[in-house]
Amino acid sequence: FTREGPDICCELPINFAQAALGSEVSVPVLGGVTTIRIPPNTQTGEVIRIKGKGIQQAGGRRAGDEVVRVRVMTPRKLDREQRRLFEELAKVLPSE
Repeated sequence: FTREGPDICCELPINFAQAALGSEVSVPVLGGVTTIRIPPNTQTGEVIRIKGKGIQQAGGRRAGDEVVRVRVMTPRKLDREQRRLFEELAKVLPSE
């Protein structure tokens, strides 16, 4: 975690399928773990805020948020089946 005022920040690595299709993932928060929904078509660098999971502000006001920055991971090694599936996907994806 890093801290920005009352907010805490973390980076969340997800795989290509989770980013493209959407997913529910566990995220560490202060004092435990929570589940968040990754929306379909999520890109690296997108931010998801978890309200009230940051640092309690002085004077008893509300807690800050947890800011989760998404990082889509590209596989470093593919087995034969994974490579075949990516090759099939490549045939139907638009090339921009």
